[in-house]
Amino acid sequence: MDEALSTPPASERNRRALLLLNPKARKGSDSVDEALALFRRNGIELVEASVQDYPGSAEAIEAHASDVDLVIIGGGDGSLNKAAAGLARTGLPFGILPLGTANDLARTLQIPFSIREAAEVIIDGRERRLDLGIVNDLYFFNVASIGFSATLARLLTSEAKKRWGVLGYAISAVRLAAQSRTHTVTIHHDGITESVRTIQVTVGNGRHYGGGLTVDDTAEPDDGRLDVYSLEVRHWTELIALVPSLYRGTQKHWKNVRTFSTTEVTLETRHSHDVSADGDLLTTTPARFGIAPKAVRAIVPRSAPDHHEAGVGAAIADALRS
Repeated sequence: MDEALSTPPASERNRRALLLLNPKARKGSDSVDEALALFRRNGIELVEASVQDYPGSAEAIEAHASDVDLVIIGGGDGSLNKAAAGLARTGLPFGILPLGTANDLARTLQIPFSIREAAEVIIDGRERRLDLGIVNDLYFFNVASIGFSATLARLLTSEAKKRWGVLGYAISAVRLAAQSRTHTVTIHHDGITESVRTIQVTVGNGRHYGGGLTVDDTAEPDDGRLDVYSLEVRHWTELIALVPSLYRGTQKHWKNVRTFSTTEVTLETRHSHDVSADGDLLTTTPARFGIAPKAVRAIVPRSAPDHHEAGVGAAIADALRS
């Protein structure tokens, strides 16, 4: 894109942005100098903050709330998750430099994975108000899960993500699938209580998770709803047939997948189970879910890009087929 075309009108210049870069993100070693220079040339003054100086990203955002006009987060979904509470409490708009492995929120919002192009979105994009999911009083952007995904999140170290990227997800997922067992989960929602045998229950606020898997093909991050599905397969081999649907978000059409949409749901298990959210372990069962409508302001493209990377969903599908 021509640099002159990305320059906003004078009325939109001279903004101050809090810059939070995760040095441990998969692309954290890549040069972001070009993006930072582009911000400065377009009238965005950068206030760089190290999260080491604060208890967390949320606290850094709150500490600088009166000094900046927006927040720029360079990292993956985990970095965004850590900033969610601060963004919600301050109301500051935020832009994304997708430096992580999966980058599912960026994918959902159609933010390009090119760091330069993502920077241009921050410079000349528009705002979109997003919902936040809530699990046990903690926020999440994309999904929270118990079962298979939570176990995968526990097994995948940050070093493995950095070294192997989406391939690491795919390899670990295939290995884990062969060892998966069903668990009894009691689901409470909308006056209904159901006890199910499942390998995973996923509660989605956004559309994508796991690097391109889809909660539901109609899900939007601002629709005020939680999309829930439970994989009630009898054997892990049934997942092979399910993977393409999980990638497209059409698993609701399968008889061994329970799905529903709600605003509140509680998951209970006999023994404590980890709950993963936005790719990291966040809490444990019992897990109480809710939604905070239009809680944060994201900077998104004025028009959607032509394409995105296929991501982890396609990699897992290819690995399971082979």
